[in-house]
Amino acid sequence: MADLTITAANVLQGAGARTETGLAGAAVTAGQVVAKEATGKYVLADCDHATSALRSPAGIALHAAAANQPLTVLVKGKVAIGATVAASVPYFLSPTAGGICPLDDVLAGDFAVFLGFGISTSVIDVNIVEAGVVKA
Repeated sequence: MADLTITAANVLQGAGARTETGLAGAAVTAGQVVAKEATGKYVLADCDHATSALRSPAGIALHAAAANQPLTVLVKGKVAIGATVAASVPYFLSPTAGGICPLDDVLAGDFAVFLGFGISTSVIDVNIVEAGVVKA
């Protein structure tokens, strides 16, 4: 498998999902996983980044934003991710900046960061859990 191929126009938050807003620290596309950098701005997260804060996802971007523009991030709850997913499959932060992948694509030496389970063919129920350990 590989990272989800996300159609940004199809990314939609589900009813009751928790969101927060802030500023983008770099260009972000809907459906990408973001983390907060030291300035408090959202940048792309990835599970093998040298900076631990950027391996710690804040959530999933709900729309595109350029650097220093407002950004809304889904932090918990259901999101139509704009890609085909499988029910009951766990999805993780990818070693590709901003990406979402199944566990098999998290490489040995990367940090395994759970994002959520697929609950249909298009929806992920986001509930971020950081194990804080490297995948063997």
